[in-house]
Amino acid sequence: MPIAPDDKDWTWVLSRPCPECNFHAPTATPATVPGSVESMIPRWLAVLRRPDAAERPNGQTWSAVEYACHVRDVFTLFNQRLNLMLAEDDARFADWDQDRTAIEKDYANADPSEVGPELAAEGHEAAEAFAGVPEEDWGRKGVRSNGSEFTVLTLSQYFLHDVVHHLHDVDG
Repeated sequence: MPIAPDDKDWTWVLSRPCPECNFHAPTATPATVPGSVESMIPRWLAVLRRPDAAERPNGQTWSAVEYACHVRDVFTLFNQRLNLMLAEDDARFADWDQDRTAIEKDYANADPSEVGPELAAEGHEAAEAFAGVPEEDWGRKGVRSNGSEFTVLTLSQYFLHDVVHHLHDVDG
């Protein structure tokens, strides 16, 4: 059964701390993202080893494996967006419907033992991509399809919040 789509604009986390996961955007930079991501990968893998990882806690909340699938795909997406911002001036991001992706990729029936290595591989790639960004490129710009503007710095903050927040969602 599909979960109700999340249609919130989470860009507000760039200007104030998240009251749910306590993430505070100014603490993150492209230089700190790699260490943060690398430190969270083992925690995600531990979550996926739980016997109930594929069970939804209720009818309105993804299971841990569904959240992990989403985070795996967030790693991929933000790696692509970062590379686009570094390659193109005023990069434009194609729309990404996370809820449609969850249905099309069948997150609800994913095997945690397969998702774990995929999440780790994509996480390592994203961390490596952010690690390679020189400070003089942190101001490069990109625009999401809904008009939200990012710099490489704010993209790194927005990205990291997603990973931190969802780890919080699954008590990782």
